[in-house]
Amino acid sequence: MRTKIVAAGAALLALSNLVAAAPGRAEVLITPREAKLPDADKRERGPMLGPKVLLVSPTRDAKSVKSPFSLTIRFEPRDGVAVDLNSLVVTYEKSPPVDLTERLREFLTPDGIAMPQAETPPGDHRIHVEIKDVDGRLGGTEFSIDAAP
Repeated sequence: MRTKIVAAGAALLALSNLVAAAPGRAEVLITPREAKLPDADKRERGPMLGPKVLLVSPTRDAKSVKSPFSLTIRFEPRDGVAVDLNSLVVTYEKSPPVDLTERLREFLTPDGIAMPQAETPPGDHRIHVEIKDVDGRLGGTEFSIDAAP
């Protein structure tokens, strides 16, 4: 009996190691229900003196992407002032707006956001990112991702 339990335990351990070594699974960035909400009006913004926020992947000139896709956003401090990661706000521009910040929190680093497999339904998705530096200066960007069916 003890041998069977030890063997079963070893098999479960081996299986859990296989699952841990498997490529990452897609994480939901936008749900189908959220995608069906009406689009929000475009935001007007003035000059931003805080950190630069740059979309790295998918590139801005990408015609469309297949979900899941790699979402990479880079933060660049200005004037040597550190970025305040706790000030990050990521919004899906819908009416009402959808706060995506917590979904992205586990992919946040001091350099930006690196979500290897972001999942969205097909369609055009407008996302707004804002972050401050430790002096309280605001930086941000807005971009659209066209997810192909």
